[in-house]
Amino acid sequence: MDYNTTEFDEIRPYEAGEMKQAFNDLLNDRQFSLLLKGFAPWLPKSVRNGVLRLAFTGVKTPLDFQLRFMKPVVKHIIRKHTDGCTFDDAQLPADKTQRYTFVSNHRDIVLDSAFLDVLLVKNGYPTTVEIGIGDNLLIYPWIKRLVRMNKAFTVRRGLTAHEMMRSSQLMSSYIHYAVTEKHENIWIAQREGRAKDSDDRTQESVLKMLAMGGEGSFANRLSDLNIVPLTISYEYDPCDYLKAQEFQQKRDNPSFKKSRQDDLDNMKTGIFGYKGRVRYTCAHPVNTWIGELAGLPKNEFYKALAERMDQEIHRGYCLYPCNYLALDELDGTSAHADQYTEADKQRFNQYLQGQLAKINIPDKDEAFLRERMLTMYANPVRNHEKAKG
Repeated sequence: MDYNTTEFDEIRPYEAGEMKQAFNDLLNDRQFSLLLKGFAPWLPKSVRNGVLRLAFTGVKTPLDFQLRFMKPVVKHIIRKHTDGCTFDDAQLPADKTQRYTFVSNHRDIVLDSAFLDVLLVKNGYPTTVEIGIGDNLLIYPWIKRLVRMNKAFTVRRGLTAHEMMRSSQLMSSYIHYAVTEKHENIWIAQREGRAKDSDDRTQESVLKMLAMGGEGSFANRLSDLNIVPLTISYEYDPCDYLKAQEFQQKRDNPSFKKSRQDDLDNMKTGIFGYKGRVRYTCAHPVNTWIGELAGLPKNEFYKALAERMDQEIHRGYCLYPCNYLALDELDGTSAHADQYTEADKQRFNQYLQGQLAKINIPDKDEAFLRERMLTMYANPVRNHEKAKG
């Protein structure tokens, strides 16, 4: 398929020839300079910039930038804020030169794709993933520059229905171009925004957007993207108390909306909070079974595809003692007692109490907040058991 690549200029990541200028613009940004000063206030600006320029030597592409700057940062986060991050790609073909569109549940605004990048490189894949980032998060010019250097394309938010249609068409065409012509991997969440209660469901609208680009039937268009359902499993979600807090705020005030500062707080907590063990599990590529759905009418096709994607993602959960403990407490049973010990129980209770103590809102409803947090940890078990039949 022939693409007019100039139409992607408004959303795409930087290309190789643009990296040096983007880096210079980043260093000359006043807000970015203030951020750097916070890390090393004793160093003069000229020295800080000089060190960064030296480190940038030889960086010609966004992948170079990721390997030089972002990979060490993410590996540090894994070492300091998790008990290990592992990758199960046993269901993928042995040929690691294939490119994929990873469609996953959404656990963290920043780290879902960042962890995946590190895991792909560590496991011998030749490149990382391009990702879509909502422009609502690109609140400063330096953030937009930095994410475009880091293989991100822009997803526009808050549009009219007409604008949304054009934006979705453009994004879909770009994703098809990135996979089939640029030979990049893509990561995209199965839904817009995180599932606050961890009841992970694929939005049909995401699949319909992916099928806007390309040519042929719906199944053919999606086959071109080589979609892989990907499951992200956190032992502990550092944002669980923020999500529970938001549930109460919306319960007490139905018109409540998060502020920009709330989004930044969620990002910071998600990155630097304790996550326990983290597991990424790939299912078989959708192309191994999508042909079974090809004859369905359009609406039935997307409904069946979303349900099958959910089943694959739910099957892939790595479940921890806290998940089983949460479900048993909610159900008032000990049906899963073989999955945890008394020590696990004490540890999880201490964890929940510590998280609940961080919530500071008017009329704090401890019982409601605890139930909300327990539900977040229980839902993966419910969905996994249902998917396994």
